[in-house]
Amino acid sequence: MGTPAVVTSVGRLVRLDDTSLFVEERRAGPPVIVLHGGPGLDHHEFGDFLDPLGDGFRLLLVDQRAQGRSEPAPPETWTLARMAQDVIMLARALRLDRYAVFGHSFGAFVALQNAVDYPGMAAATIVCGGIPSARWLVAVERNLEVFEPADVRQRVADSWEREASVQTQDEFARMMADQLPFDFADPLDPRIADYVKRTRDTVYAPDVLRAFSAQDYGGIELEDRLGEVTSPTLVLAGRYDRVCAPEASETIAKGIPGAELHIFEEGGHMTFVEQPEEFIAVVRDFLVRTLSAWPLSR
Repeated sequence: MGTPAVVTSVGRLVRLDDTSLFVEERRAGPPVIVLHGGPGLDHHEFGDFLDPLGDGFRLLLVDQRAQGRSEPAPPETWTLARMAQDVIMLARALRLDRYAVFGHSFGAFVALQNAVDYPGMAAATIVCGGIPSARWLVAVERNLEVFEPADVRQRVADSWEREASVQTQDEFARMMADQLPFDFADPLDPRIADYVKRTRDTVYAPDVLRAFSAQDYGGIELEDRLGEVTSPTLVLAGRYDRVCAPEASETIAKGIPGAELHIFEEGGHMTFVEQPEEFIAVVRDFLVRTLSAWPLSR
């Protein structure tokens, strides 16, 4: 896998209107706002796997609303629409003239919502392992039915049941460990243990997960609005993604004018872990072409 890049990190709270978001900043260059998955995770979801992008770009890894080290926020604001608005408000608070938005999994839902609701505000958008509509989540149950080995399948199913009642950090961590094999193309991938180690500082938000698990994880519904996106968009997917089917990513790419699609042929839902070199190369190429030409933040 190679030696992880050494990247200096600086974390701070950035005030919006009704809360503050924790942002960990790595390196300098054209800014990229990075949105983690979940819901209920934080920026540690990426471990140090994105750090090679810090050689040329300013990574702004965000703990989204009411998650991680961000401040509490009213539960009625825990919506995809509000989190998409947070991206705009964060960019303004940081005085970013032009920036890219990168989101993975649930973060991809937010990134796509942002691109649709605020067309042209971001200079570029990367949707990694996302879906355009909640209807695509039906495939998850079908994929679980044929998932092997059987004992791991049962652990995954049990962990999903616990999402509606999870209360503590330890419970959340155990639940995530039980789910990870489903997220990798190879459920016995030895890199799963390494990933757990590299993300061990995650601060989980059980209350946020409980809320979203009861509402289709935000109820994303953008399939009919994809044509409203105006900024360059890169859509990423793993060929063996059981969570967000690659066909969903293909639908996103077809619906957004001029969007680019890249399928990682050996990856599942965790492509930045499973195929890290290819992942960094594809993302870097897109950012260089679409973002480096823009002025930096003031």
